[in-house]
Amino acid sequence: MLELYQFELSQYSEKVRFILDYKGLDYRKVEVTPGVGQLDLFQKSGHRQVPVLKDGDTYIGDSTDIAFYLERKYPEKPLLPSNPRAKGFCLMMEEWADESIGLKGRKALIGALNKNQNFRTSILPKEVPDFLKNLVGAIPGDLLDVLGSGVGLGGDSVKEAVTGLKQDLEALCLILESQPYLVGNTPSLADFTVAGLSMVLKFPDGNYLDIPEHLKGKGIPELADNSAYAPFFAWRDRLYAEFRQPLTPQSPGDAPPTPIEIE
Repeated sequence: MLELYQFELSQYSEKVRFILDYKGLDYRKVEVTPGVGQLDLFQKSGHRQVPVLKDGDTYIGDSTDIAFYLERKYPEKPLLPSNPRAKGFCLMMEEWADESIGLKGRKALIGALNKNQNFRTSILPKEVPDFLKNLVGAIPGDLLDVLGSGVGLGGDSVKEAVTGLKQDLEALCLILESQPYLVGNTPSLADFTVAGLSMVLKFPDGNYLDIPEHLKGKGIPELADNSAYAPFFAWRDRLYAEFRQPLTPQSPGDAPPTPIEIE
């Protein structure tokens, strides 16, 4: 069985989960606990960051490399259009989404976390001790903003990210006005990339992610609650309903968290 080393709230892990579910491949999730140590994963795979896919003795890191590997190894239900023009648009949109929605979505999420202490503690993994959750929740948002400025995650950077995401969502709404998928009439890598990376903009309803119930359907202010972008999120949630497998009460393939740091 395939094994996916992941972090449940990683957008790029969600991108890979979408692809695995779409292709109907059985896989076991191995949750990676942040802050414990990178050595185990690095020694196994040569990769420090998730997602990492294990197929037999082969380890593949990076969500795009994983997508291309799965397309070669398991060609049923292809991710790439056969038409050269459509394939070109698909590849271009996948790269754009990784660099735009992926990176700006992280910044916007951090901005939302800075402003909401309860939100910060609620999305931490279950395995994080309560005293650490309380410590994180007690840090003032303005202090986090100051600390974030040194690494490009301060208030101005977050505002720029949200502004850029608004333009991205408007563009996606316009593209989807006249077609069911981003590159035509069939789903492709572009769709699963955009849908997976938008996870942190607004968490999907339904039992797809191992997150607290009160977070489902919630998201980043000005984006998740803006009626102008409702068509995009309706489209995204349709992809969840059609292609993502919901969690089972006790997923038999899921392994307990392992002591691996992801960042």
